[in-house]
Amino acid sequence: MFTGIIEEIGQIESVQKGSKSAVLHIRCNEVLDGTRVGDSIAVNGVCLTVTSMNNRGYTADVMAETLERSSLGSLKSGSRVNLERAMPADGRFGGHIVAGHIDGTGTIVEISKDETAVWYRVRTEPDILRYIVEKGSITIDGISLTVARVSREDFSVSIIPHTQGNTTLADRRTGDIVNLETDIIGKYIEKLLQPKEPEQEQDGSKLTLEFLAENGF
Repeated sequence: MFTGIIEEIGQIESVQKGSKSAVLHIRCNEVLDGTRVGDSIAVNGVCLTVTSMNNRGYTADVMAETLERSSLGSLKSGSRVNLERAMPADGRFGGHIVAGHIDGTGTIVEISKDETAVWYRVRTEPDILRYIVEKGSITIDGISLTVARVSREDFSVSIIPHTQGNTTLADRRTGDIVNLETDIIGKYIEKLLQPKEPEQEQDGSKLTLEFLAENGF
């Protein structure tokens, strides 16, 4: 589990692309502290497993499913990425519950300044927007942010200079694709509120407790 508080901006040293997957070589420093092979580090909001490491950085495998559902496929040598280690049990919970399993992507359609704040308006699919609520939490490229406005087509966040200066949001321009993860609590609530489907035998049998009772069993 992550919190959406970025620990370090790393840099892609190289990308080894296969037919459907890829291996990222990431140069970093701070997130290496206490990290071992097999640990999880979120890269632009995507939970990836450390497969090898040295004193300059580490590597992570990216499977086809992740490349299709995220913006990681567009990374190249020199790209800057947001990095966060998995939250330790005794850590401070500074953001919100972030699983590192993104729901999809969005497109930045507008960037504007409001005195010291910077506004980002992001357009995304209705299936993602349904879980985004005003004053709720959203993760953009791994960054825990508060939703300021929501419409039928997009949503907006307003960030302070500290957030922009310590994450890759400073690199983003209109038209850029970003990774999105909505608040997981809303998805769990929706699932629990759905009517439970009647259980049936795996072979399609209609034998149920009601049928047995009606026939004297």
